[in-house]
Formats: sequence, structure tokens, C-alpha cells
Amino acid sequence: MPIVNRVAEFQPEIQAWRRDIHEHPELLYDVHRTAALVADRLREFGCDEVVTGIGRTGVVGVIKGGKPAGNGDVKVIGLRADMDALPIEEATNLPYASKTKGLMHACGHDGHTAMLLGAARYLAETRNFAGDAVVIFQPAEEGGAGAAAMIKDGLMDRFGIEQVYGMHNGPGIPVGAFALRPGPIMAGGDAVAIKIEGRGGHAAQPHKSIDSVLVGAQLITALQSIVSRSVDPLESAVISMCEFHAGNARNVIPHTAELAGTVRTLNGDVRKMVERRVREVVAGVAQITGARIDLTYDRGYPVTVNHVRQTDIATRAAREIAGEANVQEMPPLMAGEDFAFMLEQRPGALIFCGNGESAGLHHPAYNFNDEALVFGTSYWIRLVENTLAA
Repeated sequence: MPIVNRVAEFQPEIQAWRRDIHEHPELLYDVHRTAALVADRLREFGCDEVVTGIGRTGVVGVIKGGKPAGNGDVKVIGLRADMDALPIEEATNLPYASKTKGLMHACGHDGHTAMLLGAARYLAETRNFAGDAVVIFQPAEEGGAGAAAMIKDGLMDRFGIEQVYGMHNGPGIPVGAFALRPGPIMAGGDAVAIKIEGRGGHAAQPHKSIDSVLVGAQLITALQSIVSRSVDPLESAVISMCEFHAGNARNVIPHTAELAGTVRTLNGDVRKMVERRVREVVAGVAQITGARIDLTYDRGYPVTVNHVRQTDIATRAAREIAGEANVQEMPPLMAGEDFAFMLEQRPGALIFCGNGESAGLHHPAYNFNDEALVFGTSYWIRLVENTLAA
């Protein structure tokens, strides 16, 4: 079955919601305008329950099916979209470009929110399923762990969610196609911050100093050896040190330096091992150089792990919309996603919906492809109707 005809009919409205959200990006938990727009639409659609303030600014809508309870083993499923934008200056020159300087929807959360709104409208109109469809609009995916905040506020238990599904757009995947995989699909991400205290001095007398720049350079080189020499070549890990701050004069050896970066892994055991080796490397370089080095290692989002059975369910729904040839198994990505917290709580799956040959995620020229709206919205609908069949 192709895209849902009714969805194609109101695609212009879904697009209008998406572009309105795109024009008014908001960061992290400060998604007050977006959350209000979502809650207003859900009430207009006739959702049986609309709850705001879950996870500070999250919104949840409950749509009860119109069919009698069947023999299926699932009565309630959750569908999640994220609402927040990024601190990036937009460079698209679109007529609906961001009106807020320094902020933009560079990851497509405007499209995610609009597609789930479109699905909520259709499901509230037709109610061609048995059970409850719970639509979840989450703040603070971009580094704020909004999924964890919603869970802490009782998301899963309060609404009786038994399975949970997420969707993200995928630049490079053709519009009308989907991609997913069972098992790890996105990486766990940890943050590394390193403060080096050496001994400053004159650049012409390095023997009287402990050069914090040299210490930092040794650290960066040594940390790279963890991936190349401590991680099994058949496993995946990334260590990227992306900040190095030291000094402000070319003839002064700086007293201090600071490094910051990220660690990405797809396996819990590898994650533990990499953290242990980072700590050992930092301690070793400190001992060798005589510098004082303080390490802050913060665990971030977990590995996003798709459950096998629910991945099959998602695959079948996507194939009904896009055709078998347009639903592919993908390799895992080393980017992170806080939907991982929800998948730790309930079985479910994350799927990627094609965005075509657009600029990449988190790029100033990125834009969600409006042609993808009908496919993502139709997927959500088919997933609910299949999973909650009478």
C-alpha cells in the first residue's frame, strides 16, 4: 500500500506547520512556542487526552482506537518526535528561514514534529485501530536528554506505553525510502574535558617550563592510539578531541591548556574499556610530563539499540508505504540519539526516513525535505494500525 491518500490531501497543512516551526526555532527545553503549537493542534484534532509539561516542556497526546480490543499482545504504543533546534546560524536563504539569529532547525526536528502531528490528525479522525496511540513530542534532544526527563516524569507508566517507536530523517537516503537495522543503530556518546596545568615561562627557555601545549599534543596523539590499538578492529569506536585552548602570545609558554572532545561507541563493553583507557592515558601523560591533568569524563546518551521484533514490525510498516525495495538495512551511525533512553525502558525501534540529497545534519545549509512529509506521516499511521489491529 502506498502513502495514505488522506495524508496526501492535507500535506499542504503539514508543510505549513513544518515551515512555521522552522521559522521559530527554540533550544533545548525552551520550546514553549513549539509545545504550545503542538498542544493546540492536538486539541483541535480531538485527541482524548493532551498533557503538557512532561519533562518540563514535553507534550503527550492520547488517541483511543475505535475498534473493540482484539487478541493482540500490544494495547498501547508510543510514537516520539523531537521539537528542539540547534545554535547554528542558518544559511539557506529560504523564505521561511529562521527568524531568530543564531538558531535554526538544522537536524529536521521541525519535520519530525510536523509528521507526527499529521499522523495524530489522521488517527484521531479515523480511529481504525484497537488500543491507544500515544504521540510524544519531546524537548531537548540536542544534548539536553529530554527523553530521560520525560521518562523521569512518568511517561511510560502514566500512559501505559508497551512499545515505543522513533523516526529521524536521513540525508542521502532517497525521498520515499526508509532505512533501519536491528541491534545498535546509533552510538553512545560521552564527553571528555581535560584541564592541564604545567609551568609557564619564556618561549626561549622551555627547559624551565612544563609546556602545557606539548602536554596537550601528547595527549591527543596518545588518545588516538586507544581506538587503533585497544579496540577490537571488528568493533567500532571514535575519539575526537575537538577543542584545544592554550596561550595568547607567540613567545610565552602557557601555564595552562584545555582540551575537549567526544567518545562514541556501539557496545557497552567497549564503552567501559575506552573510558578506562582514557583515564589511564591521562594519568600516564601526567606522570611522564610532570604536569597536573584533571579529567572530567561524563557519560552521555546510551547506545541506541533497536529491538529485533519491533524492528521487524517497523520494517513491515515501512514496506507497506514505500515498497520492499525501498526499505533497506543500514550500517550503524556513530552519532548519538537520546531516543536510546526510551528504548532502554520499552521495546521499540528507530527508523530513518529519506531526506534526499540534502545538506547534512547540523549543517547551516540543511533543510528538511517537504516531499518526505507524506511518507513519514503515512509510516506512523500504518505502524499504529498494524500494531494495534483488532
